[in-house]
Amino acid sequence: MKVISKVRIMCTLAAILLPIAGAWTPAMAASPAALADVAAQEASASPHTTSFGEKLVQIWEGTGVYGFLQKESGTELDPSHPKGLLPPGLGKLVMILVGLGLIYLAIAKQFEPLLLLPIGFGGLLANIPFAGVAEPGGFLFLIYQFGIETGLFPLIIFMGVGAMTDFGPLLANPKTALLGAAAQFGIFTTLLGALALSNFFPGIHFNLQDAASIGIIGGADGPTAIFLASKLSPRLLGSIAVAAYSYMALVPIIQPPIMRLLTTPAERQIEMKQLRHVSKVEKIFFPLMVLLLCALLLPSAAPLIGALMFGNIARECGVVQRLSDTMQNALVNIVTIMLGLSVGSKLAADKFLNGETLGILILGMVAFGIGTASGVLLAKLMNVFSKDKINPLIGSAGVSAVPMAARVSNKVGLSYNPQNFLLMHAMGPNVAGVIGSAVAAGVLLALCG
Repeated sequence: MKVISKVRIMCTLAAILLPIAGAWTPAMAASPAALADVAAQEASASPHTTSFGEKLVQIWEGTGVYGFLQKESGTELDPSHPKGLLPPGLGKLVMILVGLGLIYLAIAKQFEPLLLLPIGFGGLLANIPFAGVAEPGGFLFLIYQFGIETGLFPLIIFMGVGAMTDFGPLLANPKTALLGAAAQFGIFTTLLGALALSNFFPGIHFNLQDAASIGIIGGADGPTAIFLASKLSPRLLGSIAVAAYSYMALVPIIQPPIMRLLTTPAERQIEMKQLRHVSKVEKIFFPLMVLLLCALLLPSAAPLIGALMFGNIARECGVVQRLSDTMQNALVNIVTIMLGLSVGSKLAADKFLNGETLGILILGMVAFGIGTASGVLLAKLMNVFSKDKINPLIGSAGVSAVPMAARVSNKVGLSYNPQNFLLMHAMGPNVAGVIGSAVAAGVLLALCG
């Protein structure tokens, strides 16, 4: 037994010592310098060990403070990318302040909070350094690709608008449709302005498709602007969407000065007759008739007109109340959240603070002002030939911002005559403006697409 135990011990020692002996080469045994050389080779072959100081530098370079201090970015090396007006870090700070300003207007001033709050918050997220929220792979980037670039969100919004819209005031006073048509005048004048701007400013290059997409901002219809830009000018889609929705939200600030400038106190106090009752048959027949005319005369506008009229007939027929309620509430609310955030993601400094974007904002403001003025002036002209006078203030509601523009017309009218309720009268040109902007988009798509 003792012999067997000794044999087992010897076998165990051999199993331990043989690998060590194989690794112990004569060169290593003969020279200590050889040991140093092998150690150096192993050190060079192994990954670099980061020192504590280098780790601190890495942490610092990943902070937002470091990002705000940056003076150069990779986009400036790309000649196709519009040159920024400010250093990247400072630009991000400026755009964060812009986002906070939009949030302030939404909460404190209650200027269309359903639009400005998600847009402003999306702008904050897009300008956080190194977060990548609006970059490829970020969640706002994915939402933008899914709903904005494809043009899906505008069509869903139009369904919801149709389900919430009562075309009764327009049917009761059809001549107000002319005011909605007049407000689209700003679209085509701004198209020419965008082309002219490209000729006078070397840093701005708008072709016909770009100009058409910019001009549609004058209709104050965000979904239509997004839909047309996604078809004609995808590279400007973000800036156009931001401009269109910003001006829609700022209707209570932009329109009243123009309305007061172009009307007299006596005109603002004109009281209009009560509208006649519109039957259910008329309300059901109307969306079908509009869609049929669109199919015959302007098929390119069929997606927008079709979505709008589907939502409206679901509202008016009375047999699909659940569908109508879903389009008016849950569906349009979900899409509004995603659309607002993704539009706000285009407030990123490197995409927004450049000459082209500022040109779009200026042209959009001009288009919106011309659209407002055109409706007011046409109403004044119609009063020259009409027995039943029209309050010119409702002409400003011809832009497509439903029902914001109609509310502004009513508010300004009440400030001059407390008994002058213009809301329902203003809804006529307001809903006509929605159809008019969709028709204008179809015309531009047919001409420039």
